Amino acid sequence: MSRTPGALAAVVLGVSLVITAPATAAQAPPFPTEFPLPDGFLPEGIAIGSAPTAYFGSRADGDLFRVDLRTGRGEVFSQGPGTASVGLKIDRRKRVFVAGGAGGDGRVVDARTGEVLRSYRFAEDANTFVNDVVITDDAAYFTDSRKAVLYALPFGRRGDLPKSHIAIPLSGDFVLTPGVNNANGIAETPDGKALLVVQGNTGQLHRVDQRSGSTRVVDLGGEVLTNGDGLLVEGRTLYVVQNRLNALAVFDLARNGAAGELVTKITDPRFDVPTTVAAFGNRLYLPNARFTTPPTPTTTYNAVSVPEA
Repeated sequence: MSRTPGALAAVVLGVSLVITAPATAAQAPPFPTEFPLPDGFLPEGIAIGSAPTAYFGSRADGDLFRVDLRTGRGEVFSQGPGTASVGLKIDRRKRVFVAGGAGGDGRVVDARTGEVLRSYRFAEDANTFVNDVVITDDAAYFTDSRKAVLYALPFGRRGDLPKSHIAIPLSGDFVLTPGVNNANGIAETPDGKALLVVQGNTGQLHRVDQRSGSTRVVDLGGEVLTNGDGLLVEGRTLYVVQNRLNALAVFDLARNGAAGELVTKITDPRFDVPTTVAAFGNRLYLPNARFTTPPTPTTTYNAVSVPEA
């Protein structure tokens, strides 16, 4: 097709503009995929919010440690009570919710200052291990690995913390079995209408009605979550840390959480009994608890990251 001289000039000019367009700015360097935690720290839980900061709890003394994911550098920002800090979650109000393990308690810490905003005594007897926590729009829910119960902290109208907790007995398919590792990791279903709790010593995943405590085993197509620990739900993808198996199982979940299909299992030679998982960007971060390594004050610990499935 013929073109007029004016049209041809416009085409040439357009090409010239493309050729001389300025180059895009260089991208920032990638975040570290592995970084150290303090010697003797005994990490367990991890929490990451909307900012590139990860929070870790110590099983040794309950200290809380935060790491800048951009650099891998960190610091203790809240001193522990002398008992363990296990599972952690952070909410949009920059509050870190901490499960207190064998102390039978939980606490809420200001992520900026390290100040303890409120503490809760969930269990008075020694037969307790408050293991993990999930935050929903309405409440925070804690598991107890030695009791068939969830502990709920219902929020006030502006997210205010309650003065006391509510105990929700678990019923239905969930049956307490001998050992300390019953209810462990906890997450919310993709539709936000129920909770998911992994029972580590049976390998079952339970869908839990948080109002009644009624539970049903999730149909995972015959998959058994041996050594199931921390849970993470991203959209309709469920990640399950299988700690002593050094694996991260990935499932495609139904929106209501009643069923799931195994997609893959992520393994990595850097895994050394990872316990929990959190996400930032397109990366998953896991602390290595090193349960099979005798702990000493100089035992080294770290966290690693892998790509999302």
